[in-house]
Amino acid sequence: MSVKECTHHKDRKQKTIRRLCAGILIFLFIILLTILLIWAILQPKKPRFILQDATIFNFNVSAPNIFSTSIQVTIFSRNPNDNIGVYYEKMHVYANYHNQQITYYTQIPSVYQGHKDVNIWSPYVSSNNVPIAPYNGPDLKQDQQNGGVWLDFKIDGRVKWKVGTFTSGHYHLHVRCPAYVPFGNNPGDGGIIVGNNAVKYQLARSCDVSV
Repeated sequence: MSVKECTHHKDRKQKTIRRLCAGILIFLFIILLTILLIWAILQPKKPRFILQDATIFNFNVSAPNIFSTSIQVTIFSRNPNDNIGVYYEKMHVYANYHNQQITYYTQIPSVYQGHKDVNIWSPYVSSNNVPIAPYNGPDLKQDQQNGGVWLDFKIDGRVKWKVGTFTSGHYHLHVRCPAYVPFGNNPGDGGIIVGNNAVKYQLARSCDVSV
């Protein structure tokens, strides 16, 4: 084979590779554009969360900055979308006080939430002799004397969207439910005694959701 024929064969092979790569890129672009158009038409909405109530079993500051608590919260979640389902995965709920986490993580089971569907979870958030910041100990003690405390109940997890047979990748889910919670030893603020030293309070607080 002459040098000219070899060069011609090489050029033809390179053109075929370039055409193949261009075809793959165009195909991927069309798929991506289709997904974006479907997404824009459907206009997905974030799930809605409401902190319905809290049952206080224990809330105690011992020593200057040692904290123990046990609170059961009821969390309402609704999917507002007509054509999009939501997969909730690796969900954890916990409580914050003055931007400090004061309870352990409690896992919420993974679940699929269909169109317009509702889920209700009732996890416990608790801690046992957990050290907290020295400046938060006196504040919690003072709140206890005043009869209530502002807490942020938070949920961190991941969600996936489902449209027809298409399921998206994972997105981080952050939910913040700020609420004023009375203490178990002060049921005069509308609490209902549900057991030994346990008082349930209706809160009905909307939560901030970011995805």
